[in-house]
Amino acid sequence: MPHMLALIREDVANVVEHDPAAKSRLEVFLCYSGLHAVWFYRLNHWLWNHGWFLLARILSQAARFLTGIEIHPGAKIGRRLFIDHGLGVVVGETSIVGDDVTLYQGVTLGGTGKEHGKRHPTIEDSVVVGGGAKILGNITVGKNCRIGAGSVVLRNVPENSTVVGVPGHIIFREGKRVGSAGVGGDRGEQTSRTSAATRRCRAQGRTSIRIATTDYGRRRLSDLTSPT
Repeated sequence: MPHMLALIREDVANVVEHDPAAKSRLEVFLCYSGLHAVWFYRLNHWLWNHGWFLLARILSQAARFLTGIEIHPGAKIGRRLFIDHGLGVVVGETSIVGDDVTLYQGVTLGGTGKEHGKRHPTIEDSVVVGGGAKILGNITVGKNCRIGAGSVVLRNVPENSTVVGVPGHIIFREGKRVGSAGVGGDRGEQTSRTSAATRRCRAQGRTSIRIATTDYGRRRLSDLTSPT
């Protein structure tokens, strides 16, 4: 119990320090459902680790009803997790969340199928995940990463990266902008295919430009060809 009280004080102090909307410690303690969900989780996780699986699951569902946030009691969560706003956040059973992580509303740390074992993501320290982002599968998001709102991340993300888009691709790494490389190199492959097609057109002695225009829902495709 003393350890739990110390964690609660630490969580409240963390929110007061980092959330400009927080006016007082009492307000944070009483009104921040994200913290309430984390505190419920810590109790449920203790029950889960001591073999009280059904009771832990029942209490986790009660916490979901009260807070709108679902954290599986089997997940492993570090210190000072801040779930801001929080409604719709889902943390799967085998998820691992490090210290000083921030999750916004609608975030899912989920799986991609019915496989057993580790099937949910690992979120390392000091990661911020924007609203509505989905991080799926047994992947790792490295320390100090930023995941943009609405992104869908399906592959590992190196430390100190910023990821946006569907599927997620890296736009900043180590403070430097990344041009065409995405998570796993998808955009680089696309650029290579586009360059190869351009070279074929030039070899044939012409340049093709296809322009798609939309007129009240009707699509017209024009093929303009000019000699080089």
